[in-house]
Amino acid sequence: MVRIQRRKLLATCLCITATVFLLVTLQVMVELGKFERKEFKSSSLQDGHTKMEEAPTHLNSFLKKEELTFHRKRKWELDSYPIMLWWSPLTGETGRLGQCGADACFFTINRTYLRHHMTKAFLFYGTDFNIDSLPLPRKAHHDWALFHEESPKNNYKLFHKPVITLFNYTATFSRHSHLPLTTQYLESIEVLKSLRYLVPLQSKNKLRKRLAPLVYVQSDCDPPSDRDSYVRELMAYIEVDSYGECLRNKDLPQQLKNPASMDADGFYRIIAQYKFILAFENAVCDDYITEKFWRPLKLGVVPVYYGSPSITDWLPSNKSAILVSEFSHPRELATYIRRLDSDDGLYEAYVEWKLKGEISNQRLLTALRERKWGVQDVNQDNYIDAFECMVCTKVWDNIRLQEKVGIEPAGWPWEAEDTHLSCPKPTVFAFSPLRAPPLSSLREMWISSFEQSKKEAQALRWLVDRNQNFSSQEFWGLVFKD
Repeated sequence: MVRIQRRKLLATCLCITATVFLLVTLQVMVELGKFERKEFKSSSLQDGHTKMEEAPTHLNSFLKKEELTFHRKRKWELDSYPIMLWWSPLTGETGRLGQCGADACFFTINRTYLRHHMTKAFLFYGTDFNIDSLPLPRKAHHDWALFHEESPKNNYKLFHKPVITLFNYTATFSRHSHLPLTTQYLESIEVLKSLRYLVPLQSKNKLRKRLAPLVYVQSDCDPPSDRDSYVRELMAYIEVDSYGECLRNKDLPQQLKNPASMDADGFYRIIAQYKFILAFENAVCDDYITEKFWRPLKLGVVPVYYGSPSITDWLPSNKSAILVSEFSHPRELATYIRRLDSDDGLYEAYVEWKLKGEISNQRLLTALRERKWGVQDVNQDNYIDAFECMVCTKVWDNIRLQEKVGIEPAGWPWEAEDTHLSCPKPTVFAFSPLRAPPLSSLREMWISSFEQSKKEAQALRWLVDRNQNFSSQEFWGLVFKD
């Protein structure tokens, strides 16, 4: 029961963390990854052992039992387990002895374990990765592990080779990561096949008397993908019902206006009435695929997708989504959607896989079958659990290898590569000047922010390789050095 509660609450914490950080995008010209620093307080006991911090109130319910179990052990037993120190308050766990198969590791956010001789790995949550606070100097036995499932706009410098290769282990949305999170927003094959929310085509045709063929729901406006510019141009050629803060022309019921309601049953049933939905990611990166893509597939709505260039590798079937990249201009896309809207046979070809419950994409089926974590499933580890255990197991592998003098198999230790987290430079759409957004909008800032983040990555790599603590003034001095 403790482990099940932990899975539920960790998932909730991660969602809350992601939501909070979406609110700070206006700081893009300073440092996209620089957020309010978290204070870590600790005190020392008289016997010289460090006292663990008080756990956040909302986590006490499931930490208490495991902490008591740990405290019953004799103090010297901590020396028997590698310490995995989260350099982020993401989990809120001040001390937990976690079992990972035959291995066990001690997981904590308590930074007073920084100099402990059994501290073997530092775990980072990418959105919290802050140049003002890094565990330096880094010792030879200190592995760094990165968990980052978020958009590049949350911390652009991580997406450049000098920084991503600082890490030994990664869990990112890229299929090349050590623990790929590409399907992190898809619960299972069963939800894709489910007809729970499917509205029959005949009913959708009747609903078209008061609904547009297309729906758009976004409240994170002007992101690096410049999606709002495309949608604004598309609206000149076809009707779009836009419910979010971006380009809004239609209102949701009051009880569904909170962004947290986007997974509510009522919201699903509104969206399911539409034939098509504009599923545009906030960034264009290989394998960065969010709920914007999976949600309409679950609801029986055809996604008009813009985002990951590798999206065809993840489609349930060859004809399950309309790809914006296949059209040279929004005008052509609008013409195609109008054609499908007026021809039931052509439209049904895009939902046939759903009606028959047939998933033909073997890559997708294999990825879901082989992943070592679940989504919203209390009977499986979540991806944070899986990340922690991946690092724990690799640390134990390294310890055992080090006991065998001279034996270092090829590929050890693991190291991240630039493919583990990489996104191209953002671009902007250039359409009709009459419909272009104002120059003062965020859309003009992402490109310069990306360019600056490359300098930040180079500066950070130099300072970390020097392996000494450094000040923010020293960092920014290198960034803006001529």
